[in-house]
Amino acid sequence: MSEPTDPPGAAALLADLAEVLPADVLTSDPDILASYAVDRAMFVEPGRAAALVRARNTAQVQQVMRIATRHRVPVVPQGARSGLSGAAIAIDGCILLNVERMNRILEIDPANRLVVTQPGIFNADLSRAVAEFGLYYPPDPASWEFCSIGGNLSTNSGGLCCVKYGVTTDYVLGLELVLADGRLLRTGRRTVKGVAGYDLTKLIVGSEGTLGVITEATLMLRPRAEQPLTLAGLYPSTEAAAAAVSAVVAAGMVPSLLEFMDRASIDAVNQTFKMGFEDHVQAVLLAQSDAGGERTRNDIAQLAQIFEAAGGEVVLAEDPAEGEALLVARRQVLTAFEQFGTTMIDDVCVPRDRLVDLVRGTQALAAKYSLKVGVVGHAGDGNFHPTVCFDPTDAEEALRAKELFDAIMELSLDLGGTITGEHGVGTMKIDLLEREIGDVALDLHRRIKQAFDPFGILNPGKVFRA
Repeated sequence: MSEPTDPPGAAALLADLAEVLPADVLTSDPDILASYAVDRAMFVEPGRAAALVRARNTAQVQQVMRIATRHRVPVVPQGARSGLSGAAIAIDGCILLNVERMNRILEIDPANRLVVTQPGIFNADLSRAVAEFGLYYPPDPASWEFCSIGGNLSTNSGGLCCVKYGVTTDYVLGLELVLADGRLLRTGRRTVKGVAGYDLTKLIVGSEGTLGVITEATLMLRPRAEQPLTLAGLYPSTEAAAAAVSAVVAAGMVPSLLEFMDRASIDAVNQTFKMGFEDHVQAVLLAQSDAGGERTRNDIAQLAQIFEAAGGEVVLAEDPAEGEALLVARRQVLTAFEQFGTTMIDDVCVPRDRLVDLVRGTQALAAKYSLKVGVVGHAGDGNFHPTVCFDPTDAEEALRAKELFDAIMELSLDLGGTITGEHGVGTMKIDLLEREIGDVALDLHRRIKQAFDPFGILNPGKVFRA
């Protein structure tokens, strides 16, 4: 087999990039390119990039985009590459434009409760930094220790606390964006309110690098929440746990966290974290309240009553450490699944009263495809992560896993839901996106893309087909 050759024009492209970028920012080393060619998505074959640029500032991003436009070369924006949908994978002949080195907090403004940050900083690091000022950044994906703010912006991530506090877009006041031709666009403002013109900020959040490269974000903060109290409800069936979720919603309660784990998830955390959940427990709900003072205690007491009325055995965390142990198990359950094999993590969202239908349907599909699937997720807003476990060295089993992954998304659509609540579309869900949004919306997507990126060089082949 012959060695792969560089795409036509690669030498000229690299020469132009080398003329304006420092040597430690630009590389075409094949081994380094290969290591940056992928994110955490499964069954997505990366292309062969022409160059990797690890930008340190906005000016370097602008230089890359100007050269890419001149050469009509695709650019794939990247951050921590923790995404699960294939949005950050390489395309043949592309420039991988990675902003992980742009990881500084530029300003923390306690008076106006905002932070200005570069995109490469990890969510957890940003959260800890603002906490020192008595402030709180609520969006907290389970991957918060290793996912970047830029990636959170690109997919409009949510997290465990979004049932009360909302998702990433609810905290974005403004963005700095480098367009395809290198121009710099600033959207939004530092004020809490402002409706002048179209809301380009919300358009860009969730666009997965197809409209521009985010180089700065101004994010709204909240006062630091009270130390929460944590409650677990242990249920003999999924139906009983789902009834509890419906009862919480019907009661008008908004806990700061309401999470669900099925039996397969319980098995995973039992083995990994020695949690000690007994065999008769088929589903677990975790809830928190951070309302403050007596309200927190009242909320937890009311949640306990609701959980018990639905047939649950209630366990109240006796101290913050015990509550944090429960949350660590929940955050790490997707990693814990890896003891059962390689995992593919779905990201579906259904109406909250369809939780039972989703879990039952997923269990039926798991039996049909003879594979293990665990369902875990954000019960408070209906966003669940059915996780398919399989042996990737068994080609036939791997094929069944991919078919099952897609079938779960089809099930979600059948239940009135969506194919992605927070992970994005990337390359893995393009066909199903077309079913979900319809031809008219797809036409508008393409027209918007054309306005931002007339030559189609920004992350082509991601989200939807040109």
